[in-house]
Amino acid sequence: MVRYVHHQLAAIVEVGVAMAVTAPVVFGVRGLPEAKSSKAVILVCILGAGALFGLLAVSTRSYWLGGEKRDFESAVPLTDPEAILPAPRESMRRSFAPPFVVFVALGSLVFGMLWDPWAIGWGLFFVPERTVKGVYMFYWERRHGVLLWYGKVEEQPLGKGQFLYSSPRIATPG
Repeated sequence: MVRYVHHQLAAIVEVGVAMAVTAPVVFGVRGLPEAKSSKAVILVCILGAGALFGLLAVSTRSYWLGGEKRDFESAVPLTDPEAILPAPRESMRRSFAPPFVVFVALGSLVFGMLWDPWAIGWGLFFVPERTVKGVYMFYWERRHGVLLWYGKVEEQPLGKGQFLYSSPRIATPG
């Protein structure tokens, strides 16, 4: 079980790790690409689109726009927070998802080798989206006076993938 804010912000690190692994390989094989102003415009458009999708996902209830706001508002309280919640550092550690790193790294490697060396940056699409979601949720938690958790808790009625909340005043171990 991890805090939703930690989960979103860990994705930024995951994308950075994936790009740090694939960039030397792609640039070593294909050579360093030339900087072109059109590529910078495309990158800015991709980053802007990612931020817009992230904002739409957390601020609307619509299913086809992501609609995570509906999930946040239907979160249920944790029944026994002292026994279930991880330590703050443990929550950050659990938020790091190696499968996502592999997904971004393989995509960057394939796009960079087959299409264009600049295509290794496709993973940057996730950075503004996850940043917007993390910042939005940080303020949402403060506004509602709770901490939002995501994950699997056997004792809770809905099980895996459920959003749960706890009071920020509960001292977590660690």
